[in-house]
Formats: sequence, structure tokens, C-alpha cells
Amino acid sequence: MSEEEVGFKEEAAARPERRTRRVESGIPGLDEILHGGIPARNVVLLSGGPGTGKSIFGQQFLYYGLTKGEPGVLVALEEHPAQIIANMMNFGWDVRKYESEGLFAIVDAFTGGIGEYAKREKYVVKTVDDVPSFIDVVREAIRDLKAQRVVIDSVTTLYLTKPAVARSVVMMLKRVLSGLGCTSILVSQVSVGERGFGGPGVEHAADGIIRLDLDEVEGELKRSLIVWKMRGTSHSMRRHVFEITDKGIIVYPHKVLKWRGRAYEEGEA
Repeated sequence: MSEEEVGFKEEAAARPERRTRRVESGIPGLDEILHGGIPARNVVLLSGGPGTGKSIFGQQFLYYGLTKGEPGVLVALEEHPAQIIANMMNFGWDVRKYESEGLFAIVDAFTGGIGEYAKREKYVVKTVDDVPSFIDVVREAIRDLKAQRVVIDSVTTLYLTKPAVARSVVMMLKRVLSGLGCTSILVSQVSVGERGFGGPGVEHAADGIIRLDLDEVEGELKRSLIVWKMRGTSHSMRRHVFEITDKGIIVYPHKVLKWRGRAYEEGEA
């Protein structure tokens, strides 16, 4: 081997290995399934039916970031901001302190600016039918807080009356969120029994898809999740059991649901 070749190998060995920066989800067990966490700047579509825990998942992700000094924005499209704060308190996630410190904000896209509560808010969307204006308010909140985590609950509301524009809406959001350096979760609604992701083509626009489900297993409802895709990392390809506790969601990496004939059964990974 020539001196030039030896020098090249030594230089290559001395260079730090390039690794994708990961964001800890704050959901016990999930980062293990994702082989280290969510890649930074990824826009993740969190899809599932009613009662699967989508809102809790997003709120837990945001609150964990706040405890680590990472500012966050929650965009409320389907629930009153006051109710969201009350729901988070039920899990011990008191965001009021972080809100007063300018580390957390709720973009109110639910009340339409109507009511006494809305008069005290800084980030209010008058109508969600005007998607560009909606995105402008979200962008303002992210920039003001220098937010690192964003949750939109739920993005389905933005294209509910026009499903054909679902992919373009998600792409618009992706450009803004990723461009501002945020790691984001877009909650997507599906009907009971539906196995899609909540809109035509949205699965191609998102960097990642996590699907939450609620299935009957031997006469008992079981919650499970599967990582459908996640750019920037390998991940488990199995359907993992999770529970909603009084502390939030816990994922069990070593418990899976397996399809046997015509039904799921629980087993070890």
C-alpha cells in the first residue's frame, strides 16, 4: 500500500462518522422501536382511528421536549385550547409554566376567535378554510418561540371537505415545518376499520408514518402501533403493543400482535 493510500485511510478514520441527529420521543419504548428516536426535522404522520391515543401521543411528545428545554407549539384544530391544557394536566403535564416562559404556545384554530378565551390568545386562526393564512399563523408561532417540536391535531381537518388536496396541504406544511428546523407530528384521522392513513397521497408526502390501532384480541380491546415508514433510520417492522397509563403512553417493544388466520393474537417479539 502506498503512503498516499495509507494517509487517505488514516484521514478517513479520523473524520467523525456522520450520523442522523435523533429526537427523543419521550414515549417509553418507542425510541427502541425507532432504533434511536425520530430523525430531526422529520414530519411524521400519526394515523389512527378514534380512541387510539393520537392526541395523547402528540401531547406527550411536546411535553417531554419542554422538560428538555425544547420549545414546542401545539396547533389545535379539533379541541378547545382550555380543554387541551386540562387534559394534559390529567397526566401531570402542566404546560402553564412553560407557556408563561415563552417556551410553549397553542395555536387556536378551533374557536375561530370567538369567546372570551380567544381574546386573550396571541395565535388565533380565524378560518381553517384559508390554508395559506393558517400556515402563516403557525409559522409566526414557531418563529416567535424558536420551536423545535410541533404537533398539529389534526391535519385531517384542513382537507376534510376536499380530500383531493390532502397531499398538497401536507407538502405545504412539510416545507414550512422542516424548513424552520422542527420535528413535527401531524395527527391524521381515519375511520374505524379503515386501514389507510387519512387522505389520498399523504403517505408519500410525510417523512414518517406511525399507525395506531385498536383491535379486539380474545374478547379484549388491545392498542398497538406499527411504524409504517421513517426516513433517516431503520425501524422495527412489527406491530407492537402499547398502553395508555396515568403517566401517558408506554410502548412494549417485546410484545407484538400477530395476525393468525382471521384475528390478532398477542405474543413475544
